[in-house]
Amino acid sequence: MRILVVEDNNKLASGLSAVLTADGYLVDWVADGAAADAAIAVQAFDAIILDLTLPDMDGLDVLRTLRANNVETPVLILTARGDLDDRVKGLDLGADDYLTKPFEVSELEARVRVLLRRHAGRATSTVDFGPLALDITDNALTVNGSAIDVSSRELSVLRVIMMARGRIVAKGQIAESLSTFESGLSDNAVEQTISRLRRKLQPFSVGIRTARGLGYYLFQEDAFE
Repeated sequence: MRILVVEDNNKLASGLSAVLTADGYLVDWVADGAAADAAIAVQAFDAIILDLTLPDMDGLDVLRTLRANNVETPVLILTARGDLDDRVKGLDLGADDYLTKPFEVSELEARVRVLLRRHAGRATSTVDFGPLALDITDNALTVNGSAIDVSSRELSVLRVIMMARGRIVAKGQIAESLSTFESGLSDNAVEQTISRLRRKLQPFSVGIRTARGLGYYLFQEDAFE
C-alpha cells in the first residue's frame, strides 16, 4: 500500500517514512503543498498524512483541493495546532482523522491501519482468499493457519493481487503500486516475483494465473474441478 507524507520538517518526515516503510508501506514524501497537489494529480495513494503548516500554503487548502477534485483517499492530518476550531474545520473539509503533535509513533501507526481498513470497507486487517490469509497489519501470510515464508517484495505483490479478490490485475498496475517516486519496480521484476510466489503456493490449492496481455489473477484449483 502506498502512502504520501506531506511534511516540511525533514527530520519528522524522514522518521515517519522510515517507520511506515518498516511497516511494509511504500512511502512518498513531499515538503510543500504544490508538490503534494502535483503528486496527487499523477499518482493514486492509499492514504495521505498531511501536515497543516506548509511553507507555501495551508494544508487545509491542499485538503480542500483534494476533495473538490473528488479524490476520496483517506487523509490523516498532523499538526501542532491544538485549537478546536482548526480540528473541526479540517474534519469538515473532509479529513478522516486528526493527530496533534507531538504524538506517539504507535498511535500514528494504529490510526493509519484504521484508515486503510475503513477505506477498504473492512473491519479487520486480514484479507482472505481460499486458504490464504494475509494480515496487512503484521505483514504475515498463512495458509490454513500455517505461516509461509515470503520476502517483503513477494508479500507486497501478493497483497496487490489478493486485494483484487480474483479480478485481473495488470502487470503495470502491480509495478506502479510498488514503486515510489525514488525507486521503481520493472515489469521483469514483477514477473520474477510472480514466478517465486507460484512455486511457494504450488503445494496448496491457490495459484496465480496469467491472463495473456491483461495481467494476473488468483484462482483456487478446486473451484474449477
